[in-house]
Parts: sequence; structure tokens; C-alpha cells
Amino acid sequence: MSTAVTSALLAYIPSPDRGVWYIGPVPLRAYALCIIAGIVVAVVWGEKRFVARGGEPGTVVDVAVYAVPFGLVGGRLYHVATDWQTYFGPGGNPIDALKIWQGGLGIWGAIALGGVGAWIACRRRGVPLPFFADAVAPGIVVAQAIGRLGNYFNQELYGGPTTLPWGLEIYDRVDPATGFPDALGGVALDTTPVAIVHPTFLYEMLWSLLIAVVIVWADRRFRLGHGRVFALYVAGYTLGRFFIELMRTDPATRVFGDVRINVVVSAVVFVCAVAYVVLVRKPREEITRPEAEPAGDPSGTGADAPVDGPPEDEAVSGPTRDRAP
Repeated sequence: MSTAVTSALLAYIPSPDRGVWYIGPVPLRAYALCIIAGIVVAVVWGEKRFVARGGEPGTVVDVAVYAVPFGLVGGRLYHVATDWQTYFGPGGNPIDALKIWQGGLGIWGAIALGGVGAWIACRRRGVPLPFFADAVAPGIVVAQAIGRLGNYFNQELYGGPTTLPWGLEIYDRVDPATGFPDALGGVALDTTPVAIVHPTFLYEMLWSLLIAVVIVWADRRFRLGHGRVFALYVAGYTLGRFFIELMRTDPATRVFGDVRINVVVSAVVFVCAVAYVVLVRKPREEITRPEAEPAGDPSGTGADAPVDGPPEDEAVSGPTRDRAP
């Protein structure tokens, strides 16, 4: 059977014909909508887990006010730093480095600088950062999965050619007004694929969802604490990202000869995360909420009723305490 006939019998995954829609003059970008949806899921699920562990309601939203902007800036800085040729090399436009809506957020920078923002907010709220990180870890990795859908609409971050039935069709997009190529803002007027490629964004999305299931299970089964849920998420994600990154064909900074930089970063971060999971053996910590003081003396004697409690030297200090599994 010829290659043409074989291809005709296979049902590949079609790409969207565009990634931007317009409501009047206002652009509605699928990439931005996916990022926003991911943030909402991470905050809502993180809040539920945080409160279930004894945290004060509303804390996750307060921390997100700091962590999300820090994370977006960090993700963009990492992307620009590792793909600087695109913006500062021959034919590049440095102004494009500011156009975050066109795609390009490095997860390592987002986690690193987002962690700084979360640390600042957690200190203001009196919440240990590892406790907070464990609560929000599953939501973060699901948010990453949702964000990868934005790459699907942008027709980016795919792998090499394939004949597998789940291969992704890539179309030429053009500006309808001029007919000039426009990969991000254009429309595919002709849906004849110019390439059939590995949908590596889909592989990473499915892997991220699997990691979310695994870390929730492990958290319930082993009562992980002190940042080990977050470290397990990092270890699982980097394990998959290492192999997925090897499949990608988009331009990337190369190190150690011809190795994509994110392959190296994934390996290093994976080793650090596994070491943390193995070496940190403390039991799960719990936040102790302060009890509300009585409004007055219920006996009507004018004296405050005595309050039973542990001796002063046995009182729990700080906002958290460890609880054995």
C-alpha cells in the first residue's frame, strides 16, 4: 500500500484553524484563556486542600495575588533567557520579548519566581511555605496541563514527523487581509496539512494529569508533609519532561554540544527533587487555628471563666505543629 493511501486511511488530530478570535477590535487569545483557566483551577483546588489541612480560608487567594504575577514574570524571563536568539539574535525584535500573549512561558522560571512571591505572601500570613506548597501542588500540575492546550491553539511545541494515528496536522496560517504568513495571529484558509508531527504538548498534558493523580494518592496514602508533595510533583514532572523534551523540534538553546537546555535542567531538578523526597522524613505538619475568645462571662459573675489548656511549656509555638502519621 502506498504512503499516500496509508495516510488517507489514518485519522490524524487536526489543529485549530486559528488561535485568536476577535470581538470587535478586542482579540480573544486561546493561549491567554488557557493560562487563566489553569490559574483558576489551581487556586480553587489549592484552597480546598489548604483548608482541609487546617489552613485559614482565603489564604490561597491572598498568596496567589503575589505568586501569580511573580510566576508570569519569572516564566517569561526564563523563556527569553533560554531562547534569546529569537528576540536578540539576527532578525529578532527585542520588543517581542514583552509580548507574553504570543506564548513563551518557561515553567522553571515560573516556579522559581512564583515561589518567591508565595514565600513573601506566606510570611505575611504566618504560613510555612512547604505547608502551602504541598496543598497547591496538584492544582499547579493540572494548571500546567490546561496551559498546554494553549500551545495546541498556537500550533507550537510539537515534535518530529510521525505516521502514528494520533499525529498532529500542522497548517499554514496567514493574515486573511494580506495573505502574508502569520503563525500566531493568522488563520488557516487551507486545512491541507503541511506536516504530521508528534503532539508533544498533548504528551505533556496527559503526563501532567497522571502526576496529579499520583501525588494526590501518595499524599493520602503516606500523609506526606514538609514540602514532599510538592517535591514529588517536581520529580514526576521533570521525569516526563526529560523524555518529551528530547522529542521536540522547536528552536532551543543548546548546551554541552547539542543538548537542549531544558533536558539538562530537567535532569538536575529531578535529582534534587528525588533527594528531597528521600531525605526529608518529618511527619505532616498541621496548622492550628487560634480559638475564638469568649465574648464575656456566661455565668454573669463578672469574672472570666477559667480556660483549660496545656501548661505553658507544652504549648505549641508558631502557626504550625507536627502531627505523627
